[in-house]
Parts: sequence; C-alpha cells; structure tokens
Amino acid sequence: MLKRLRVKFVLMMMTLVTLLLGSIFGLIYYFTANDLAQSSFEMMQSVAMRPTRPERPGDAPEQVQLPFFIVQVSKSGSISAEGSEIYDLSDEEFLRQLVLDAENTGEDSALLKAYRLRFFRAVTPDGQKYVFADTGVERATLKGLVRTSLLIGAGSLAAFFLLSLLLARWAVSPIERAWDQQKQFVADASHELKTPLAVILTNAELLESADEPADRTRFSSNVLTAATQMRALVTGLLDLARSDQAKRPAARKRFSWSRSVGEACLPFEPVFFERSLDFSYEIEPDLFVSGDESQLRRCTDILLDNAQKYAQTGNAVRLTLKPRGKNRARLCVFSGGQPLSQEECRKIFERFYRLDSARSRDGSYGLGLSIAESLVRQAGGRIWAEPLDTGNCFFIELPLCRE
Repeated sequence: MLKRLRVKFVLMMMTLVTLLLGSIFGLIYYFTANDLAQSSFEMMQSVAMRPTRPERPGDAPEQVQLPFFIVQVSKSGSISAEGSEIYDLSDEEFLRQLVLDAENTGEDSALLKAYRLRFFRAVTPDGQKYVFADTGVERATLKGLVRTSLLIGAGSLAAFFLLSLLLARWAVSPIERAWDQQKQFVADASHELKTPLAVILTNAELLESADEPADRTRFSSNVLTAATQMRALVTGLLDLARSDQAKRPAARKRFSWSRSVGEACLPFEPVFFERSLDFSYEIEPDLFVSGDESQLRRCTDILLDNAQKYAQTGNAVRLTLKPRGKNRARLCVFSGGQPLSQEECRKIFERFYRLDSARSRDGSYGLGLSIAESLVRQAGGRIWAEPLDTGNCFFIELPLCRE
C-alpha cells in the first residue's frame, strides 16, 4: 500500500511539473513566434535590399540569406519584381500565381505556408506593392527554441523525478510511521491479550478437574485476576482508540484546575500511606484552564498512579501545581527512585512501553502515560518527563484561561 502511495505521489508530482513546464515553454514559444512575426511585419514595410527570387513550394531552402523581395503590380496589370541577386525573379507566371494566392487570402498581411513566405500588401499610386519575406529565419529560430526547450525540459523532468522520489519518502513517512505504529499496536495488543487469556483457559481446565475445595478456590481466584487484568487492558485500548479516532476535540470549558488536582490527590493519600510513601502536595489556588475536566482529571490520576507503582518504598512523592509565567500553569509529580535515562524519558509515552519487562506485574500494560499524552495534547498542552538525581518528575503544562 505504501509503495503504491509513493508511486501515486511521484506520478502526481511529475504530471504537475510536466504541465507547468509545458505551459511555460508553450508561452515562451508563443511570444517568441509573435515577436518574430511582428519583426517580419515591420521589416516588410521597408524597401527590399536587392532583387531576389523566391523558391517554389516544396524546394525553399532551410535558410535565406536575404529574406525580402518586392513584387509591384501596376493598374494596367503589368508585374515587376526586385530583390536580392540570389533570387531569380524573372518567372512572371510564378510571380502572378504568388500574387494571386496572396489576394485569395483576403488579408493585407498573412502567411503563405505553401511557399514559406509572409507577405504584406500596400496600395500605391501606381497600383499595389507586395513585399514578401522568407520565414526560414523564423522557422530556424523556433526549431532551435524547441530543441533547447526539449533539452531543458528533459533535464528538469529528470531532476524533478529524483526530487519527487525524495519528497515521496518525506511525505509518506508520517503515514508509514503511523502504519508501523498501528501494526505494532495490534501486535502488542494481541500479545498482551494472549497472556491473561492463556491463564484463564489453563485455570478453567484445572478448575474443571479439581476435587479439593482449596484448589477450586485458588483456580477461581486466578481466573478472576486474569479477567480483571484483561478488562483493564481492553479499557485502555478502547480509550486509546477513542482518542486516536476523535475527529472533534472534546468539549472544552473553563474550570479550576487547582480544585480538580486537589480532588484527585485525596483518594491517593491512603494508597501512598499503605505503601509507606511520603506523599505531599502544594497547589496554587485559582488556576483556571480550558478543556475537558474529566479527561484532565484522569491525567492527574495516571501520574499519581504511576508514581505509587514505581516509587521505591520509603521514598517521597511530591505534587505541585503552580503558574508558569503569566499565561501557563505547570503540574509536577515527583517520585523518588531510580532516575530514568533520557531515552527512557522519550519512550515512556509510547504505547505498551514499560520500564519493567515483566508486563504482567502490578497489572500495568504501559498504556497509562500514552493515554495521558493524547488527552493533554487534545487540551492544547504538553506532557513530558525529566530525570532528577533522586528520582523522576513528570510534567503537564497547560495554557491558563483568563476570564
């Protein structure tokens, strides 16, 4: 699919470039031909230099040394010609036919394609004067222009073709990354679902054949635990799917972020106490932001839950919410423990990424921070992590909403 998309992109680019070059060279050819015709018209109004003899149809030379000759038709019908010595103008029958063909055009100035001549007719006191100009110079100039245009066009198309290949890679790369992420997402989701499903099936088979009540209780508990983990995983997957496929941003309204963060901290106090973690928070009052309050409340929950999972027993967990300049507010959740590397700080917001390779431990599947990142982005903010000497700090920064 991606290969076909690149091919279509290159074909589209080459078609547009071809049309553009064709239009440019076409305009150049058109204006050049008009300029040459205008120059020829102006020259035909002057007197020819020396007597010349035009070539008959089909044997006109490719180039003419002196492209003018004059045919004078008197009122009595006599005809005379003068021009360059390189032309033989003694063939009166041919000259009359030439004048007749010029009269048949019904124009005072026109092109006689059969003779490769352009004429201009002027009325004089003695009759009519026809000035004929050979178009060999014009044709040679236009042929040279066409050859030059073809060479430039071919070179330009070759250059644009190479450029289109590079642009195709650049333009398709976001789609390719999204495609790869989608495939990886499906593969990871399938892998994660296999583990609790296998636990459920295995324990269900053991439960069916178990005779002892203690065994039946243990197998039932294992099934319930695995089913709970599977439900949490499916819920996370659905949340990610909703955030990815949402065509419209969530309903945004002004609310107190200070109050929302404070309410999120209260349920976690016993959790941190049970895990022997020193939890404290400092929240600046009356910080208002615009967004979906429930979604941003969930982001706070995710950061606090992440802190209690990975903070080492006895360490501190600190939450602060303070203004950042005049227009932004920043939430910081610090948890003591092993500092992350810079690479881990970048990858930790990827889906299914976990610092602990044992994914099933504590029921976490590496989706929480990815969900938080999506929700914060929809609210117009940003989320990131930074390692410190004694732990790690997760930040959410949102624009303040003034009344």
